[in-house]
Amino acid sequence: MQDSLFQATEGFRPLAARMRPLRLDDYVGQAHLVGPGKPLRRAVEQGQLHSMILWGPPGVGKTTFAQLLANLSDLSFETVSAVLSGVKDIREIVERAKHRKKMEGRDTLLFVDEVHRFNKGQQDAFLPHIEDGTFIFVGATTENPSFELNSALLSRTRVYVLKNLEEADVVRLLSRALMASEGLDGRLVVDDSVLALIASASGGDARRALNILEVASDLAEDGGEGQPRITEAHLEQVLQTSLRRFDKGGDVFYDQISALHKSVRGSDPDGSLYWLCRMLDGGCDPLYVARRLVRIASEDIGNADPRALQLSMDAWDAQERLGSPEGELALAQAVTYLALAPKSNGVYKAFNQCMADIRNDPDYEVPVHLRNAPTKLMKSLGHGDDYRYAHDEPDGFAAGESYLPEAVHGRRYYQPVNRGLEIKLGEKRQRLDALNAQSSRKRYS
Repeated sequence: MQDSLFQATEGFRPLAARMRPLRLDDYVGQAHLVGPGKPLRRAVEQGQLHSMILWGPPGVGKTTFAQLLANLSDLSFETVSAVLSGVKDIREIVERAKHRKKMEGRDTLLFVDEVHRFNKGQQDAFLPHIEDGTFIFVGATTENPSFELNSALLSRTRVYVLKNLEEADVVRLLSRALMASEGLDGRLVVDDSVLALIASASGGDARRALNILEVASDLAEDGGEGQPRITEAHLEQVLQTSLRRFDKGGDVFYDQISALHKSVRGSDPDGSLYWLCRMLDGGCDPLYVARRLVRIASEDIGNADPRALQLSMDAWDAQERLGSPEGELALAQAVTYLALAPKSNGVYKAFNQCMADIRNDPDYEVPVHLRNAPTKLMKSLGHGDDYRYAHDEPDGFAAGESYLPEAVHGRRYYQPVNRGLEIKLGEKRQRLDALNAQSSRKRYS
């Protein structure tokens, strides 16, 4: 299991979200629209963006394309879903767009997902604001706009047809995701034949392809090459379980794991249990869930309640020993405990910051007093000189000593929060800091 593949500076984000392109050249597929000299590309490059309808099947990049248009044209991005929103939401967006235009001189791109689900009155609510330039309107639909959208709305927009991605496009996207720093950062080995199988299984859906790759990366194993490898056997396991019937309602798998993670983080045991059961009922591999719970225990609870990590490991062990459905009760026990446990991301933030510093800083040498001295030569070079053995110090603490390189002495990474056991850890750290400050034997001034 390779949970390090899923680290992100702001918490868990699906691979598909991390791989959203920032440039037109990184946007995969739809060459008939955004290839060199094509209409939408010219509109973006010439600063002549216009209102439009994006018509195409799920997973071809409609939302991604709208966000990309906004970024490239320096527009504020507003989004509304026809499934969840009504006229009131539209009015609020209109007011924000008008205020932004007046006070900041900045235009707005409004992306309306599943626009065909709005009724005639709701669709008509956009018309005056499209005409007066309050916002650039981008609607997305999987249905034929000629039948599902008002003629008045169609007359004020241009319709662009987005196509399912070719397998070669999907392979290119997967290859970029494997190597990109925001993706899997070159930490996996995947043969071209396996990438081709993923592309074929995705049916031209980029999001689904990336989800398959991400689930498979959790199963990758080191076959003796020094790097985890995704094999056809791993892919077969993914396609027969979590992608076979994991989602009866048509939602994306990673929307559900995201909902589970956020329910635990939000301390809601009912929401956490609901999404756990949704995933299990949908055919998700329970061991995949078990691995995610271990990650959540470290990322969102940490030292506020160290028992959370142990309980998650015990649930994983119970699932492996008992199998389904007996072992799934242990997962339910773990997920409800995690939800109600005190929360801290102190360790997670400290680890990420320290790793970032290590990558950016020079390779500072180990201070001489901390070096090992197993030989006479090393002792003659001063290795270990003046090292203070903490057990021989008052209260087992060498006040004033430093264990960082001198160039970064005084850096603080771990900041305990005022919740759970970390209250006690924070209090102890304060006492030790006070002893260091009062010491007459400071290592560095």
